[in-house]
Amino acid sequence: MFTGLMANTWIAASIVAVIAGMTGFFAVLRGETFAAHAIPNGAFAGAAGASLLGINVIWGLVVIAVGGALGIGLLGSKARHDVVTALALVLMLGLGALFVSISTEYAQETYSLLFGEVFGVSSSEVLPIGGLGVVAAVAIGVAFRPLMLTSALPEVADARGVSTRKTELYFLVVMAIATSMTVPVVGALLMFSLMIGPAAAARSVTARPGVALALSVAIALAITWLSIALSYRTNWPLGFFVGIGGAIFYLIGLAVRHLGLSTRGQNFGGSVTGSQTA
Repeated sequence: MFTGLMANTWIAASIVAVIAGMTGFFAVLRGETFAAHAIPNGAFAGAAGASLLGINVIWGLVVIAVGGALGIGLLGSKARHDVVTALALVLMLGLGALFVSISTEYAQETYSLLFGEVFGVSSSEVLPIGGLGVVAAVAIGVAFRPLMLTSALPEVADARGVSTRKTELYFLVVMAIATSMTVPVVGALLMFSLMIGPAAAARSVTARPGVALALSVAIALAITWLSIALSYRTNWPLGFFVGIGGAIFYLIGLAVRHLGLSTRGQNFGGSVTGSQTA
């Protein structure tokens, strides 16, 4: 289970889980869950186009995902954000349909892009996945406080000169980078589950930003590792375990909160202002 190509599987999937947990935390906190769904689903068009051109699918994902994120961020300030996000998704899916229709031998590749191919990760894919993962993690770390402030207290952020619009655009690009590295591993459809489930569960348990972020990453790693092991042993689809795992952890988080065992006595806004003034 830990030798040969499986070593690539564990490495790539672990990187993906860490970035999904970090990005998903801010997606849930900022109310960007629709964008977190639209960008990876639409970005598969870039992978389809790259595959037809004979280049690494990750670079095709980067181009389309970043382009979609920029479109959502720039146009979202002039129109309803959900409408712009939906239109960006429709446009990217339309391009994907075109690229898929050009090829008559694309069924397996399309399935892999939508649902992932974690057991088929090659050595040539591990390096770009790791590189994009480092970029995404550093980008989140550098802008952690502005992201927290504009997420929890946008009015205070504007008063302090922190642009909510620029920060949102920044985060959407980071989410696009994260999407680019994760789609080949867990797929466009399952990436949404891995991003949102752990983050939502973490927010149900604690209101401390740092703790919630770390917990989101830990849950994403747990879901990923358990899913790989169970899929390997049972030959059931990895996506089944990823989707079920995200839902189960979220329900556990809700149960912990309902039983009064969580540390949500202070809201995120209070935590942010406290850290800003410390």
